[in-house]
Amino acid sequence: MLTVEELFGIDDLLSTEEREIRDTVAAFGARRLRPHIAEWFEAGTFPARELAPELGALGLLGMHLDGYGCAGMSATSYGLACQELEAVDSGVRSMVSVQGSLAMTAIHLFGSEEQKQHWLPEMAAGRVIGCFGLTEPDFGSNPGGMRTRAERDGGDWVLNGSKMWITNGSVADVAVIWARADDRIRGFLVPADTPGFRAREMGRKLSLRASITAELDLDDVRLPADALLPESAGLSAPLACLSEARFGIVFGALGAARDCLRATIEYARTREVFDKSLASYQLTQAKLADMALELGKGQLLALRVARLKDRHEVRPEQISAGKLNSTREAIAIARECRTILGANGITLDYPVLRHANNLESVLTYEGTAEVHQLVLGRALTDANAFR
Repeated sequence: MLTVEELFGIDDLLSTEEREIRDTVAAFGARRLRPHIAEWFEAGTFPARELAPELGALGLLGMHLDGYGCAGMSATSYGLACQELEAVDSGVRSMVSVQGSLAMTAIHLFGSEEQKQHWLPEMAAGRVIGCFGLTEPDFGSNPGGMRTRAERDGGDWVLNGSKMWITNGSVADVAVIWARADDRIRGFLVPADTPGFRAREMGRKLSLRASITAELDLDDVRLPADALLPESAGLSAPLACLSEARFGIVFGALGAARDCLRATIEYARTREVFDKSLASYQLTQAKLADMALELGKGQLLALRVARLKDRHEVRPEQISAGKLNSTREAIAIARECRTILGANGITLDYPVLRHANNLESVLTYEGTAEVHQLVLGRALTDANAFR
């Protein structure tokens, strides 16, 4: 019986080291995460504080960054790790992605040497958790319209505003907050114990339940001058971090789809309908074949994007293409798998509807599907349709 990876010869495209990293993360997921993930999802909780040091010990936090305690792994290795984490649950990959691709990357790219030395080793080890405050209640797809402001007051900065849908927000030790300062968007490091800073966990979610999501309020938050990320200037700075996070999603969403497909194939092989296995029906096999085809095509595209990124040749539009394809196909696979499982598919005894619910968020965050369609449309036509 072939796996999708065998059908498309995926392992032949990976180095020995890349396969070992993938398998190590998969083993960690099987041992430490899978036994509890349905319970966490049902309860709407995630033990980020407990798991962060374990993820750090595996070298997964900021693993694609160089120096400062980071593993310095390739983009391909990071992508494969994201695939295995999201095969468990999108919330797990989101926690790692926000820590490494957003908060740590912002410090790595735009911070001073002192800021890097102070924060990055502790964040890589999982002893310090970070979050990334860009999205606001009224500004998601249009972050350039943000209302959060940073104003100078003597040698200090004073921040006022709010952020929403912030992963890790209520457990973070430090928040990377983006604010409008002197008509330019700048990044600031805000320790969670700073007076005037408050994080409130958001509940009543039907998606990403095994993930911590918060709303951040900044009320006259006073920061010293050295809280500013000195190299951050303009919207291109946070967008560069988002591009890193989107790359992880290119692989991650496919991990969720693969988990759905594997669970569904096993179910179909053992479930009897009219005195024979569900897998032996033509309609079932047609569904499985179509899903395997789209999953394999998505994995090949993800690997192509990763190889370009490892050569420092990837374009933002190519990451957009990967994110759009992976999320769109992954959610379609999850939904189709649910039809094969029938009523069993709506329970937490199987992963498919949990993945499908999570993918509703993954389809939207780090740029909605429509935003990425317009990114590609602009690249193909040289005409801007955003406004």
